Amino acid sequence: MSGDDDARAAEINQTVYDELRAIAHRRLRNVGGPGGNGTLNTTSLVHEAFLKLSAGPDSEWRDRTHFLSAAAVAMRHILVDRARARASTKRGGDVTRVTLDHDALAADDEPAALLEIEDALDKLGAIAPRLARLVVLRFYGGLTDMEIAEALEVTPRTVQRDWLKARMLLQRALAP
Repeated sequence: MSGDDDARAAEINQTVYDELRAIAHRRLRNVGGPGGNGTLNTTSLVHEAFLKLSAGPDSEWRDRTHFLSAAAVAMRHILVDRARARASTKRGGDVTRVTLDHDALAADDEPAALLEIEDALDKLGAIAPRLARLVVLRFYGGLTDMEIAEALEVTPRTVQRDWLKARMLLQRALAP
């Protein structure tokens, strides 16, 4: 590799890293704030996602959207695994209200809420895999409608319609 190639690779890596940090920051924005116990920070989540992605069998990315889709799935797994571990030490306790709020997905102090959403997402995936993938891309990956459309190979309008359906089905699954 020439010096120009090395510089270009470093620039691409920095751009990808910065983008993943922005996504992770949005995911964790309320963790560690006043009253939160934010033990998982943005950098930790990005580094764990990078490790998960690099250890996977598919490390050849077609494009930016393909990479961000894989990163969204990796972040989902990290956050859900972490919530399961925290919930196993906190069995019992008060029932928490579960919503489709972005912050509820990342709340480090609400593992039960994240696990309820994960169960509902798994059920949704069994009946409508595309809708479940859309939710993962939007919530865990922070992708826009255009990026989701590209990843799912549908139109942005289909993404918008599917989002309405997915929210309705998840809300039903989460209803007490």
